[in-house]
Amino acid sequence: MEDSYRHKGLRKKLVNEIRNKGIHDESILSAIGKVPRHVFMDSSFINFSYKDQAFPISGGQTISQPYTVAIQTTLLKVKPNEKILEIGTGSGYQTAILLELGARVYTIERQRELFLKAQDVLPKLGYNANFFYGDGNSGLPTYSPFDKILITAASADIPENLLKQLKIGGLIVMPLGDKGTQIMTVIEKTDDDTYNKTGHGNFIFVPLLKGTE
Repeated sequence: MEDSYRHKGLRKKLVNEIRNKGIHDESILSAIGKVPRHVFMDSSFINFSYKDQAFPISGGQTISQPYTVAIQTTLLKVKPNEKILEIGTGSGYQTAILLELGARVYTIERQRELFLKAQDVLPKLGYNANFFYGDGNSGLPTYSPFDKILITAASADIPENLLKQLKIGGLIVMPLGDKGTQIMTVIEKTDDDTYNKTGHGNFIFVPLLKGTE
């Protein structure tokens, strides 16, 4: 898992590009500057690792555009030692960013191939998450409540199971909407049965599917 001076230089350029797009949280920019994105890429796209674009990974999924990762992470308002549930481990890149920010991450993936790969790669980089193979729609009730929940796939509705697993005062960040374009949405749980919802621009994500593969 080589991380060369060239890789570090390309990450520096990526950070500057994301900063110029309006991301100003230095802790998030620093995390993006540290996490070796090329390690999470499929081999056929590895030369494009530090382009601010999404790329295909196994199982018909994608590794998110770094700017999109930065937006979701900014909206999540991550604080050190917070307990965060990530729905959709995918490549593990977003997981690494959360861990770099000092969160305690519980991440669940429905595709076994992606689950096994992330479980192998992240510890080799020194990132220690709590990995689970399963249906993200169900969350992880045994380990709840969570301070924050990050959903990395699109859903037409806010999953009720996940709302129940969120602390009062906690946040869910997710792309909300049907196939096509979704609205990046922040849901703040204000009481056991009430929440506030705000939208933060249009994005395109793969759908949040049920079951496992």
